[in-house]
Amino acid sequence: MLALLNDSGRMAVVLDTGAVSRGSGNQGSNRERDIRRAFVERDLIEAVILLPENLFYNTTAPGVIVVIRKGAASLRPNRRPGEILLINASQRFAKGRPKNYLTDDDVAAIARIYHTWDVGANHDSPLPIAAIITREEAARNDYNLSPSRYVAMSGKDETLPLEEAMVLLREAEEERAEADRRLKEVFLKLGL
Repeated sequence: MLALLNDSGRMAVVLDTGAVSRGSGNQGSNRERDIRRAFVERDLIEAVILLPENLFYNTTAPGVIVVIRKGAASLRPNRRPGEILLINASQRFAKGRPKNYLTDDDVAAIARIYHTWDVGANHDSPLPIAAIITREEAARNDYNLSPSRYVAMSGKDETLPLEEAMVLLREAEEERAEADRRLKEVFLKLGL
C-alpha cells in the first residue's frame, strides 16, 4: 500500500493490535518488529489509534488504525518530524448488541485529537487518551507502538479483555515454539 502512495500521500489501515507490538522484546531479528523499525526510522508512521474491543463482526478483539504518511509535504500542522501520535480510544464506545460502536461524540473526540495534534484535546474526559512519542522513544521501547503502552487508562480496570489476553497468549506460544525450534537446531548441530 505504501508503494501506491504518491510523494505526499496519506493512508489509514485497520489491523489487529499485534501488528504494532508483536516481536518487540524478542532477541535477534523479528520480521514484524523490523518492518515497524523501518517505518519509524523513515518517519512514515503518523499515528496509531487503538480501537475498542468488539467493534468488528469477524472478531471481538480490538483493532488499531495505523496512519501512514509519505513525504514531508503531508505533515500535520502541529506535528514535528520524528513524532508519532498515539491515541488510546479503547474506552471510547457504546455497548451495542451484538457489537459495540463508536458514537458521534467518540469519533469527534478522536478526530479532534488527530487533526489538532493536541493530546489535551479530549476535554470531555478527565483521563488523557493520547500521547506523542518521538522516534527515539519508540526505539527505546523496541518499536512497540501500542497506544496502551504509552497512554495508561488510569482509574480503569487494569485487567486485559479476554480476547486481548488470548492474542497475547497466542503470541507468547508462537515465540516459545520458535525458541524451541531454534534450540532443537542447536542440539542437532551439537549431536545431542
